[in-house]
Amino acid sequence: MSKHVLSLLVEDTPGLLTRVAGLFARRGFNIHSLAVGVTEVPGLSRITVVVDVDKLPLEQVTKQLNKLINVVKIVELDPAASVQRQHMLVKVRADNTTRANVLEVVSLFRANVVDYASDSVVIEITGDQGKVDAFQKAITPFGIKEISQSGLLALGRGPKSISERALRA
Repeated sequence: MSKHVLSLLVEDTPGLLTRVAGLFARRGFNIHSLAVGVTEVPGLSRITVVVDVDKLPLEQVTKQLNKLINVVKIVELDPAASVQRQHMLVKVRADNTTRANVLEVVSLFRANVVDYASDSVVIEITGDQGKVDAFQKAITPFGIKEISQSGLLALGRGPKSISERALRA
């Protein structure tokens, strides 16, 4: 099995996300990441799904997703032909003795401090999965209090847009 990133352009209707996730769940596929948001086209949303599945069952699920009336377009995004990013917020212990060291790690990874407290800082980091994982490993010795991470966000590289292709079709 291997990880696949699917980008779905869908009509923004209640219950569609449940039906999409249900198709994967009924086949026993684990969704590693799921991100949903509005697009540049009013009334359309983009769902980015990362699943671990063999190629053949993925084709079967893709065909069934295409049968859903509110699914406009589905594209599998090749990592080499797309931009893929994770977004994470981390609350880390940072008192007067460790704050300088924490800020050094933040600077090294080009992350941002978005909140200061007397005993902690909240850090925002964006990047590919490797960068986010390396940052988490580097900051762990200081004491992670909380983590919140988005699902993978991805767009194809170059001038093509699945929204434009879908609206022309």
